[in-house]
Amino acid sequence: MIEVNNIAKSINGVSILEDISLKLLEGRVYGFQGRNGSGKTMLFRAITGLIGIDKGEVIVNDLKLDNKYFAKDVGLLLENPSFLPNLSGYKNLSMIAAIRNIIDKDRIYEILKLVGLYEARDKEFGKYSLGMKQRLAIGQAIMEYPKILMLDEPTNAIDEEGIEVLKKIIKEEKNKGTIVLLASHEKEIIEECADQVFMMKNGKIIDRKILNNKE
Repeated sequence: MIEVNNIAKSINGVSILEDISLKLLEGRVYGFQGRNGSGKTMLFRAITGLIGIDKGEVIVNDLKLDNKYFAKDVGLLLENPSFLPNLSGYKNLSMIAAIRNIIDKDRIYEILKLVGLYEARDKEFGKYSLGMKQRLAIGQAIMEYPKILMLDEPTNAIDEEGIEVLKKIIKEEKNKGTIVLLASHEKEIIEECADQVFMMKNGKIIDRKILNNKE
């Protein structure tokens, strides 16, 4: 479970998050909508502990982050995918997997097949198209069985086939009990996948709605 209690954050005197409170439960998909600069990415960063907050508290699976801890078991796609350009897609995932050493090469091959990159597994990342890079980033986010999955604009540069694959991944993660946070400008994927949607503007949640009586 994720609890966000009255958090606020300012940078150089400019408020980027203001009085946000959330309670997010396992096995649910939460959509976040808003224009660029509305605070979606910064909220994701605060929930993972990647940025400190000025007030309030963030508790992830009973761990109070307190500006000194990172959330555990999080799969994360934030902004532009970043991998080593001279390594293949497979080698990039293998190198990341070696940090925690909880998955093997068979899992990496499984992920590459799932996101449609198995045939390009030995191709250098720097030669991937933008859509292929995004697919690899999605694969990296889910490959270590996260309990929390955060996807920030995951549909960027992805074609219709890739979007269908992404929808399938989100639904499968939800069925596993994962908490999924999804920020997207694509109204269709939010409406199809999310159980609850939060509208953000100027660092605030200005509206929240439950979709299709899912809760």
